[in-house]
Amino acid sequence: MAGRVAIDGRVILDPEFPVVAGGQSIEIDGVGLQEGQRIYLAINKPRGLVTTASDDRGRDTVYRCLEGAGLPWLAPVGRLDKASEGLLLFSNDPAWAATVTDPASGPHKTYHVQVDQIPGPDLLDALSFGVVDQGEQLSVASALLLRSGGRNAWLEIILEEGRNRHVRRLLAAHRVGVLRLIRVAIGPLALGDLKKGESRRLSVEEASSLAPVDS
Repeated sequence: MAGRVAIDGRVILDPEFPVVAGGQSIEIDGVGLQEGQRIYLAINKPRGLVTTASDDRGRDTVYRCLEGAGLPWLAPVGRLDKASEGLLLFSNDPAWAATVTDPASGPHKTYHVQVDQIPGPDLLDALSFGVVDQGEQLSVASALLLRSGGRNAWLEIILEEGRNRHVRRLLAAHRVGVLRLIRVAIGPLALGDLKKGESRRLSVEEASSLAPVDS
């Protein structure tokens, strides 16, 4: 941020610093910032981008997808790791974002996962039963075989609560490798035909289907 932003009179350098809507004084270059329109955005994240505002290793970030869009500052709502693809949300509504990402009450997330083997029903049952990895219980709400052929297959995995690299860690615990991982839906909001690297604004109805939106 180069020291241009101050919140309640204190210079903030962290681009992901949390702000309470309407409860704090925000200034940019000494000029007070008026609360603007709430924006809810979906992008189809390509593989190879990191979900952060900047990267100290010089890697491309998801903000590359928003270049030239003329949007105000938006923060990612949740994350997808560098190797993962698909639906990623952005917003400047921190209360909405906190509700969407709440592990206890947030919407479920649906993934299509290409794995390096043909899974049997025992594996699908085991994914639902779960494992303990690094002190965390990892399981899925459901796991279905979408299609298979040759040496690999596609699964549909639904998570009710997502932890860091949840799907990859759970599958690795069963010695299953992930070839591709695509998030295709968050709650009722589907990725649909949004092209890779492109973004679109959500309607109020779409945003409200994930969490309440202040009118």
